[in-house]
Amino acid sequence: MPHVQTVSGPVAPESLGFTLPHEHTGISLWHIPNRWDYWELTPDDTLILPELTRFKTAGGGTVVDLTSPGVGRDPLRLRRYAEATGLNIVMGAGWYRTAYYPVEALIDRRSVDDLADELVREARDGAGTTGVRPGILGEIGTDKPWLTALEERVHRAVARAARRTGLAITTHSVQSPVGLDQLRVFEEEGADPARVVIGHADSYPVLGHYLEIVRRGANLEFDFLGMSFTPLERHGEGRIVDLIVDLIGRGHADRILLSQDVCHNSQLKAYGGNGYVHLVETFLPRLRAAGVSDDAIRTMTVDNPARILTVSGAD
Repeated sequence: MPHVQTVSGPVAPESLGFTLPHEHTGISLWHIPNRWDYWELTPDDTLILPELTRFKTAGGGTVVDLTSPGVGRDPLRLRRYAEATGLNIVMGAGWYRTAYYPVEALIDRRSVDDLADELVREARDGAGTTGVRPGILGEIGTDKPWLTALEERVHRAVARAARRTGLAITTHSVQSPVGLDQLRVFEEEGADPARVVIGHADSYPVLGHYLEIVRRGANLEFDFLGMSFTPLERHGEGRIVDLIVDLIGRGHADRILLSQDVCHNSQLKAYGGNGYVHLVETFLPRLRAAGVSDDAIRTMTVDNPARILTVSGAD
């Protein structure tokens, strides 16, 4: 039976509603060696629950939390948030990128098949002893504009697990065309490109890159929307609107997903940020003002995430 796996159990795809396909509700990125910038989204219920509730009140239905083991994934906390807010919450699985691979995962000592087997077990039985099952593989990333040897090993393992579980794959791919290299590895392993989401597309605003990803059958995710850490993020959203309008005009609305990647305390409404409602409050009105129809917006924010998250079976 086709379904979406949430932290609270399987649900019907049509019950997801407005979906944020790339977010975090708690993540720590500064703890690794040689990073000193205190980059963190504190998993504090008194902070996060009001932010999620605001999204729910604004019409939100589902949040996909792509926090990985090693940077703060907490399956039981996610289940608690789902129960407290009434949102569907979908948990990711897999390993983030080279600098953040947890030591205990032994990525450098294990075969591709061994890593894939772990992901398959988690999809079947749940993470650790929690019983909470992931609903997507990701975010699977690269540190640089190329895949390291270990990252390639993880990408191949994820592709094999995707084939065996039916779960889709979503990636971290920034400021370069490395998403095409990620896609190539997935394709070599027999993963269905239609079940692959190349993330952070707005960090590399190049139309030709987008068109090649779409040509190969994969999906684009613009998920830095509302960020303001760099000049590109603070002032580049107008260009992203133009690029999305161009893609829609070419008939590719069915390959676009939109999100905000909340991953730092300063992004929360409580601290003057945009929270989880930037799409609803600011970005979607900009798309409408640029001529994007409500039907296209529904395709990008409801239909496409539901298609990606729906599990219908495995090889």
